[in-house]
Amino acid sequence: MTASTTAPIAVSLHSVRHTFGRTSALLDIGLDVAWGECVALFGHNGAGKTTLLRIMATLLKPSSGTLQVAGHLYPGDRSLIRAATGFLGHHPLLYHDLTSRENLRFYGRLFDVSNVESRVSEVLEAVGMERMAERRVRTLSNGMQKRVAFARALLHRPKVLLLDEPETGLDQSSLALLERLLKGSLQAGSSVIMATHDVDFGLRLAHRAVVMDGGRVVKDVPAGEMDASTLRELLAVHREHKP
Repeated sequence: MTASTTAPIAVSLHSVRHTFGRTSALLDIGLDVAWGECVALFGHNGAGKTTLLRIMATLLKPSSGTLQVAGHLYPGDRSLIRAATGFLGHHPLLYHDLTSRENLRFYGRLFDVSNVESRVSEVLEAVGMERMAERRVRTLSNGMQKRVAFARALLHRPKVLLLDEPETGLDQSSLALLERLLKGSLQAGSSVIMATHDVDFGLRLAHRAVVMDGGRVVKDVPAGEMDASTLRELLAVHREHKP
């Protein structure tokens, strides 16, 4: 399965709400993301960033509202949305008793990736893990596991990347590699939506800065109009007002 870019917009959410029991995690979220655009989601823990990303990845069902990804409407086109997206969350979603190569081979077959063996080697090389490909995942450091998890997210050539704090736990070398790969994806026309606590990292990559608080979007501006110090002050204000 491959993603389609024939849709006029990469991701579109309208009036999306999500509740966990009596707790409202998202309230009337509206967000459109263009092809080739990077949107950075900022906000304190509990602001709704992870919930929003998991909904876009179809790992959570919105309580109400509409979601469309690469022209595919949730929930009817769920499998097509999953084919169009690559998701990297807090957990690597890797089988620890399999090697890196075996993990990627498994996911490649799951997504019906053509020429799976060559593609697995290609993404392992891209994330700098080809020499470690035959080691079991449980023997790898957290940073190495994250590299393999990012390879998993890239494996089926998704047109929309959904990343939840991808910079966490990475050393400077890995962070520089992540930036290069994301810039390459954007230049190729893919879209990136990522949650991050690293203001400098987010603003370096993003075309738009979206600040969330209490399950709402409280700021959505071009990244060029938001400098790092102003963004930090805004985040501090919302953190102080957190109930």
